[in-house]
Parts: sequence; C-alpha cells; structure tokens
Amino acid sequence: MRDFDFSPLFRSAIGFDRLPSLIDTALRSDVSVAAYPPYNIEKVAEDAYRVTLAVAGFGLADLNVEMRDGLLIVRGSKPEGDRKASYLHRGIAERAFERRFQLAEHVEVRDAALDNGLLAIDLVREVPEALKPRRIDVKAGEPAVIEARKAA
Repeated sequence: MRDFDFSPLFRSAIGFDRLPSLIDTALRSDVSVAAYPPYNIEKVAEDAYRVTLAVAGFGLADLNVEMRDGLLIVRGSKPEGDRKASYLHRGIAERAFERRFQLAEHVEVRDAALDNGLLAIDLVREVPEALKPRRIDVKAGEPAVIEARKAA
C-alpha cells in the first residue's frame, strides 16, 4: 500500500525530474532514524532560512556540516574513548547521527554556529540575475530584426 507508481509524473512534468524521486524517498524513509536529532526549520526573511538541530553533548570537533549536490548533510559522532562513566540513567543520546536535508535550487549555506547545544545553520536563496524575471518593453511598430531582413 506504500508503493506508488510515479511514472505518469515523469511523462507530464518538464523540469521537475527530481520531484517524483523526492516524494518516493520521503515515503520510504525510516521514521525512527529520521527522529534523531530533533530539528526546526524556520523562515527568517524572504529568502533566508535557518535549520536548528538539538545536538546536546556534541562539541565543535564532533560535528560535520557539508553541502553536496543540493543536499545539506549534518553528521555527528563522538569518539568511543570518551564514555568512561557508569550511568544509572542515560537520557541524553550521544549516539552518532547523519541528517540530510534536500535543498531547493539556488539555496546555499551561509553560516553554521553551535550555541548551548543547538546547531544553527543559516541558508540563503540567491537566484542569479540571469534567472530573475525581467520586464520586456513593448514598442509600437515592427521589430528592428524584421526591418533589417526586409532591407536586405
């Protein structure tokens, strides 16, 4: 019941080749793996976003933030030698993790900071000038290109 056929979307969607793959990946993700560490995604400005992950117990040396092929990948791992204590109760999960976020086109990582156990990653969407909409002035009469052909 969880299997869907997205082939009709591939036929009718132009330029959205990744969309069916993203939906399929989202449906197949393991919920238990996707729950750790918890995170927030907030819109802080028109084209600015912040991803905040709760990474209690991890230091700067334990975290790795990487952007590759439109994916934001956040990894955390603690060296095994650090766990010398004998716990009566262990509620802070310091287990290794890898969290992936699919980024939209033209979204780049601007900054990352760790403060009070929260890793904040600032993202910004910068559309190149060539891809931004531009207004074309409409003139009366025939275009100059057509007039040049008539003269030749």
